[in-house]
Amino acid sequence: MRIAIAGGHGAIALHLEKLLSDQGHEAVAIIRNPEQASDVLAAGGIPVVIDLEKVDAATLALDLAGVDAVVFAAGAGPNSTAERKNTVDRDGAILLADAAEGAGIRHYVLVSSMGADDFDPESDDVFQIYLAAKAAADANLRERDLDWTIIRPGGLTDEPGTGEVTLAESTGRGTIPRQDVAALIAAALIDGIAVRAQFEAISGDTPIRKALAAVRY
Repeated sequence: MRIAIAGGHGAIALHLEKLLSDQGHEAVAIIRNPEQASDVLAAGGIPVVIDLEKVDAATLALDLAGVDAVVFAAGAGPNSTAERKNTVDRDGAILLADAAEGAGIRHYVLVSSMGADDFDPESDDVFQIYLAAKAAADANLRERDLDWTIIRPGGLTDEPGTGEVTLAESTGRGTIPRQDVAALIAAALIDGIAVRAQFEAISGDTPIRKALAAVRY
């Protein structure tokens, strides 16, 4: 498979690129900063410099020619403004879906956030705006005729992955290694499972592929 990953220099994306490359797949990493290309190459990915805040859907669709699936793992970052939560976390995810449809790509995996639907609509707190942006992106994708999967991980850690998780509509609070989130994405894409499913993900005691296969659609 040839898989394009928006946010291709993020920690989850770099783990994913290595996983895909090790299994003989092509991971196309969409990055904004060309200086990040060497890290992508080291992980086994193919860097492509595209700024999702400046490109339009038709142009991005052309850039996605030959791609079998897309992953949105981008984010404005913890120190970014409220405005960029919307332009990256919300609008970037929607743009990628528009481009995927334009390019005839059906499979889309979106990395969202636990608690995305629990935002305070009256708050101007940046974190609440971030959750609202994630919720809007998720809702937009759910309405599309695509083979989508929405993963809402708990607190992300840099601990080594265990390969075992708990997946549910609501798992309760918990953490999960970024490496295991990457493994969830890879398994969903390669095995074609958990299609049209949205779930929260934390560390647990169920092997990843078995947990994905048991997700209710």
